[in-house]
Amino acid sequence: MGFRDKVVYQIYPKSFQDSNSDGWGDIQGIISRLDYLQKLGINYIWFNPMIVSPQRDNGYDVADYRNFDPRYGTMEDFEELSREAAKRGIGLMFDMVFNHTSTEHEWFKKAMAGDEKYKKYYIFRKGKGPGVPPNNWQSKFAGPAWEYVEKYDEWYLHLFDVTQADLDWTNPEVRQECADIVNYWISKGVHGFRFDVINLISKASFEDDPNNYDGRQFYTDGPREHEYLQELNRNSFGQDPEHLTVGEMSSTTIDNCVRYANCDGRELDMVFSFHHLKVDYKNQMKWELQPMDFMRLKELFVQWQVGMQEADAWNALFWNCHDQPRSISRFGNDKEYRKESGKMLATALHMMRGTPYIYQGEEIGMPNAYFTDISQYVDVESTNIFKVLKEQGKSEEEIYHILQERSRDNARTPMQWDDSPNAGFTDGTPWIQAAGSYKTVNVKGTLEDPDSIFVHYQKLIEMRKTLPVVQEGIYVPMLEDHPKVYAYERRTEDDSLIVINNFFAEETEVDVNLEGYEVYLSNYADTKTDSHLVLRPYESVIFRKKA
Repeated sequence: MGFRDKVVYQIYPKSFQDSNSDGWGDIQGIISRLDYLQKLGINYIWFNPMIVSPQRDNGYDVADYRNFDPRYGTMEDFEELSREAAKRGIGLMFDMVFNHTSTEHEWFKKAMAGDEKYKKYYIFRKGKGPGVPPNNWQSKFAGPAWEYVEKYDEWYLHLFDVTQADLDWTNPEVRQECADIVNYWISKGVHGFRFDVINLISKASFEDDPNNYDGRQFYTDGPREHEYLQELNRNSFGQDPEHLTVGEMSSTTIDNCVRYANCDGRELDMVFSFHHLKVDYKNQMKWELQPMDFMRLKELFVQWQVGMQEADAWNALFWNCHDQPRSISRFGNDKEYRKESGKMLATALHMMRGTPYIYQGEEIGMPNAYFTDISQYVDVESTNIFKVLKEQGKSEEEIYHILQERSRDNARTPMQWDDSPNAGFTDGTPWIQAAGSYKTVNVKGTLEDPDSIFVHYQKLIEMRKTLPVVQEGIYVPMLEDHPKVYAYERRTEDDSLIVINNFFAEETEVDVNLEGYEVYLSNYADTKTDSHLVLRPYESVIFRKKA
């Protein structure tokens, strides 16, 4: 359980720091910013993929699992990064994309050239008839999940882009290849692994989805999923005493996750789940806006905190990542109450039971990009949906509002280091332009402010490192029916924290028995300990029982 006092920082390398003025972030750029990350206090850096890829899906379409894309740097650069991070007490976590490979990968090229061994690495099936795919499953990136190969008169499965062919995990050779890749990176000093959409590797069957939906019920949390993860554990990272592992679980359940991340250590250390990031999806549809359903958000937090706790399983905690808009714009208030809401969101998350993940820029309160022209958007998902929504008759004004709220590019704009051109990210032309907020929201200004969001994150990270009640305490929900406040207790036999968070821009009142408690950390300077609390906009308080 050596990971329960740790905090992970996610870097999107393409946007973090460019060292050679080509407009593309790189490994040397990351090295140049390690002192900043050490100052923040994090323990691990998780990198989105930097290995060879055609970049159809931002590196999640892997063409070579063992070599870096030259745009990011060389193996020598990485070895320097590994050494320099270790000097600062920072471990490294890599993304392992094992559900699929790029069709540019050597394995798939050999499969297409007629090599039967490698054809069995992928999922090829006969169609139901001429020109009819094997079933009606839909790709997560739109369109059928099957692509026809005339040479074989067969179709290959791609749950994602057509250039991302699914691997066949029923083949023991595929499973061994994946274990070998993990062991290769362990030999290079990588001890942390994030497994991309790992709960999709076991397909239950290949029948039609009777609801004409997307087929996910037949390939999510499949019948051999736990067997495959246990085997991967035994054959690779489970042999490494320093390992830290997290699985990205798509459309999963608590019942499955208590097995994926149980304390017996047979599978993974912790899991990401995404249910809480759909509470502002109208009708569960990403491109339809509605205000956050706060009561649903609370309900999901309580369900996952309590459900995982009862099985002594572990959550990965996060508001932000490379695929989500900025939480301060989404669940906070990035204009009138940027500092207050940024600190509140951090407190609400970091004091829960689990391992917090910080996405680059979150710790300084970076907001959404608020781009106003389609030419500013780069993400293929965003440019595609612009056309789709236009065809549906929506006005450009309405479409831009939707993109400003939902586009993944909101998370991918350059890290805002200072107020110089391109936010200090590059001297060249950035691959995506910096968000306009960099003039006022940047690291340089933040580090000069003793009351910054960054300082609040430092305090929360220090609490996790030093307080057993944060690391090991049980989670007890409080004020579950309050319409504006998310509150809970963390408790051990000899310590207790009460965490109270106002999620709204209006004052609200709560009654809590705080006898014997004192203010430990607040986002307002003058918070009092009072059993009748009048919480100001986005006020967030940690009370601790007096020693």
